[in-house]
Amino acid sequence: MNNRQKYIPVLTIAGSDSGGGAGIQADLKTFSALGCFGTTAITAVTVQNTLGVTAIHSVPNDIVVGQIHAVMDDIRPLAIKIGMIQRADLASAIAGVLRDYPDVQIVFDPVMVATSGDKLIEDDTIAVLLEKLFPLAALITPNLYEASLLADMPVRNVSDMRLAAKRLLSKGAHAVLVKGGHLTEPILYDLYCNEDGNETLIQSNYIQTLNTHGTGCTLSSAITAFLAQGKPLSEAIHSGINYVHEAIDAGKDVQTGSGHGPLNHFFNPLPLIKKYEMD
Repeated sequence: MNNRQKYIPVLTIAGSDSGGGAGIQADLKTFSALGCFGTTAITAVTVQNTLGVTAIHSVPNDIVVGQIHAVMDDIRPLAIKIGMIQRADLASAIAGVLRDYPDVQIVFDPVMVATSGDKLIEDDTIAVLLEKLFPLAALITPNLYEASLLADMPVRNVSDMRLAAKRLLSKGAHAVLVKGGHLTEPILYDLYCNEDGNETLIQSNYIQTLNTHGTGCTLSSAITAFLAQGKPLSEAIHSGINYVHEAIDAGKDVQTGSGHGPLNHFFNPLPLIKKYEMD
């Protein structure tokens, strides 16, 4: 018998950001920085820069589904991140494919609005996300705005975050990380809750910077990478939050474009991580 080396593969199903700070581009940078081999299924092409989103071209269902099958049938990722899904019919098609791979952990970042405030999802998509994608995901990672839409309530503080998380768990989520990055306080809080009743409040110091474009995409991708490496969910969440905090800090004074710039994903890049298989 011989030992074979294999890089740790991960898949992102998300939209493309022409500005390079969020979406597929941020996901691939994060995967690479954390030593994983990234693969993609692009759901939409956005016309976007640091100032905002001016147009969205949604990719046809059969092409998105084909991309997922092509990756799953050959490279077989150990974990999957889902990001921007603009249309209800596409959300349903993606769920139909992923149901065939129940052994692969999924992190779902329900992207609904860009950092610039531009809307990225059609209104009728939300119900399909709740019904068909929530039950498939090991974790969902809404920010305050997304948690408010999904839980149908205002989310403005930690108490609201706690109630919203419970509502999302009651709607079929297995675990929820409500991201508090939009809180206007010196200390920021992220709230992790799961269906077993466990709850963890994670705090971070606020970093003064405009360079927060793609923060949510980066966090969900980091958690996905750590899950693929074998970390338990709670540990992957903590490691992902630490990575994002350091990436923001490392890029806080760098100007890229005239608006909300990106993080510094490669502040401490890891070589591709290998695992070993027996022939």
